[in-house]
Amino acid sequence: MTDVPLSAQFNRALSGASEAFDMPTIDDKTQDVIQSALADLRNVDGRVNGLSLFSPNETLEDIATRDLVYLFVPYVISEVQGRVKAVDPLERLKLLLLAQRHLRTFLSNLENYGIISEAEQAAYEKADAMMANPAQRRDAKIQQYKREKEIKNKIEALQKRRRQWPTDDRYPNDFTSIMSLLSTPSDASNIDDEDDLDDALRETTLLLLRLTYAQARTQAENMNQELDLLRGAISHDVSSGDERREERTEREGDTWRLDSVPRGGPDGRGPLMDASGRPLRPFTILGSNAAERTRLQAEVFGPDHRLPTMSVDEYLEIERQRGNIITGGGPQSAERLTTSEQLALDAEMDGTAFAEEKAEEKRQKDEQWARFTDANPRGAGNTMNRG
Repeated sequence: MTDVPLSAQFNRALSGASEAFDMPTIDDKTQDVIQSALADLRNVDGRVNGLSLFSPNETLEDIATRDLVYLFVPYVISEVQGRVKAVDPLERLKLLLLAQRHLRTFLSNLENYGIISEAEQAAYEKADAMMANPAQRRDAKIQQYKREKEIKNKIEALQKRRRQWPTDDRYPNDFTSIMSLLSTPSDASNIDDEDDLDDALRETTLLLLRLTYAQARTQAENMNQELDLLRGAISHDVSSGDERREERTEREGDTWRLDSVPRGGPDGRGPLMDASGRPLRPFTILGSNAAERTRLQAEVFGPDHRLPTMSVDEYLEIERQRGNIITGGGPQSAERLTTSEQLALDAEMDGTAFAEEKAEEKRQKDEQWARFTDANPRGAGNTMNRG
């Protein structure tokens, strides 16, 4: 491995990652390609760290143009690591945490070297803060898409200038784009100045790093969501497993223990419940005396509702006695004389004491009515709506 040039080994790892990009992840062949690419990537990462190509004491201008491409190594490791097949949730969680660590290294390197300006960082952080609001999240996605589109157009123009790939293949995958930075244009002799070639390569690399940074931010957000789901699923499985294990242990202990004591005491007549309120033996709730137990037993097969205690006629008779039923009315009441008509008729029976009594009663009634009409003239009460 040490005899292979660093650029060739990185190119081989990128070629394997690009090959597995469009292959089904669950296939064994795909996993073989991924594992081979991961082995090369880990070796490249170790060699980059051993050569100290990047140091926190250096600035972006101190890094050689040909070395800038190795800033992609943590990002590529994270992407390839995320495609490793894992059936068990705990194993998938470990793989994601490892991929997340490499992704954070990639993001922090670009921020520390100033490849991502403070204005861009603030825009990305603002977009992350807007994720809770659907409308703001949509606007943030649109702005991010515009930034990525602008960077892609610049990269395409520079790649055409360097004659890196055919114009009909405008946007290859990330791994192929990085591979193009490791290769030298076939017609480099046509380029006027070697400095122009270096400047074009440096500008293209920095633009591709900025584009990959935007994609890495999105990938980091997706990782956090998947990690939350995995942690919830693992904690649920662990708690459920502990409960089932505890129940199984308790059941097996009661069944197979040779010196087990029957619940409720040695004679089965001990306390009904323990201190925590758990029943120690089966029991039946009964009445306090024989009469109560007989009554409860008789109600076992009784109706599920209260039966009536009197007939309808008995109920109506009770209501009539209480005065809640109105009698009279109908056609026969229309044929009867009113009290005033009956009083006038009785007063006309001359020569009898009964007639004189009714005549006096009629006179008093007429006098009372006359006094009432004098005190209350017609329309006196209509003060709001005079008609």
